Amino acid sequence: MPEYVTDNTTLESLVSLAKRRGFIFQSSEIYGGLGSVWDYGPVGVELKRNIKELWWKSFVRDREDIVGMDASILMHPSVWEASGHLDNFSDPLVQCGSCDRRFRETNVKDKTCPECGGTLGDSRQFNLMFKTFMGPLENTSSVVYMRPETAQAMFVNFDNVQTTSRKKIPFGIAQIGKSFRNEITPGNFTYRTREFEQMEMEFFCEPETDEKWYKYWTEFSRNWFTSHGIRESKIRIRKHTKKELPHYSKASSDIEFNFPWGWGELETISNRSDFDLISHSKKSGRDLSYFDPDKNKRYTPYVVEPAMGADRSALAFLSDAYDEEGTGKQKRTVLRFHPDIAPFQVAVLPLSRNDSLVPTARSIYKSLITKFNTQYDDSQSIGRRYRRQDEIGTPLCVTIDFDTIQKDNSVTIRDRDDMGQIRVDKEKIVEAINDRITRLKKSYNPK
Repeated sequence: MPEYVTDNTTLESLVSLAKRRGFIFQSSEIYGGLGSVWDYGPVGVELKRNIKELWWKSFVRDREDIVGMDASILMHPSVWEASGHLDNFSDPLVQCGSCDRRFRETNVKDKTCPECGGTLGDSRQFNLMFKTFMGPLENTSSVVYMRPETAQAMFVNFDNVQTTSRKKIPFGIAQIGKSFRNEITPGNFTYRTREFEQMEMEFFCEPETDEKWYKYWTEFSRNWFTSHGIRESKIRIRKHTKKELPHYSKASSDIEFNFPWGWGELETISNRSDFDLISHSKKSGRDLSYFDPDKNKRYTPYVVEPAMGADRSALAFLSDAYDEEGTGKQKRTVLRFHPDIAPFQVAVLPLSRNDSLVPTARSIYKSLITKFNTQYDDSQSIGRRYRRQDEIGTPLCVTIDFDTIQKDNSVTIRDRDDMGQIRVDKEKIVEAINDRITRLKKSYNPK
């Protein structure tokens, strides 16, 4: 693990860096922005894509017992009746009689409005699902909802997926997709937003084995974060109390990360029992039980669900990687990303835009882009470009200088973390980069 100087950073520093270096922008910024909605820029989209692809590899492609699907965002309204979202997916809110602002009841201490000092009314339930209409008429018969989670599509497709994939219990269905929640008090940058991306997996198992799998997936999820660079000291498991449990859960635990503002939920692993499959069976009239050919019996599977946010994960990896060292003009901001998480693994930097350097630099860049996520940068001084790559977390920089052309046919490979440099023959660049990336990965996960 690279040595860190900064144990934690401020949210202001993260927001500033995210805007300055193309990670995350405020949505519709030129019109004043849209509250709690964010756009990922050229660097941020690479970070988030890496996280999603690594999750998919770990939870789906590297396993025989999990398959994937990609469901539509709009679903039949009966889905949300059966799941309990129409009755239970709500927050108690109070409204100010003076400024009409609404607040979560749990976020105010008395009947006084925190914004204007006016008197707050009685608590009322407010459903968090976004409502829209399907078809030309806007009436109660055409109401549909933007999904608040991706999970329900995997439950209603349980029979379809099990039959077509020919999987036996235990097996899982995984999905990555957008969800929408009309949060009243979103905040902390991309931590709590109204539009977000989830990475969820529903693991169907025999009822008597649910507790074993619940423990397994809790530990598996925790190890996924630490094996990709999150420091052990910044992550913990917190089990829900009985009062916290959702209506569908037999047991739930949060994987929490120590964000700049404190500990917050990063992922929730829940033992959903057989609640969802039974609810949809009753509502739809479709039998969603499973016949076990090995045990010659039929039962409704229990479900263990690891549910992770792609946006929260991106924010956690960004927060954990952030480091500052030195002072004054020597101060350096660096993101110490794991190589698999880093938006770019390699940057190719000609010493200058001199006509004798650019062709060789471009040739090297073209040879690397098919093997590594590589960026080419020839704008401003080489020192500023090194700092720019440090700030987006690029592990290695390949520099082409005049000695490359005139003397030794070699390039300089510079390390992000210790700024050490080595000279490598141009023909051995790929081998040298692979070697250094492999060593860096081992430093994050020595086991």
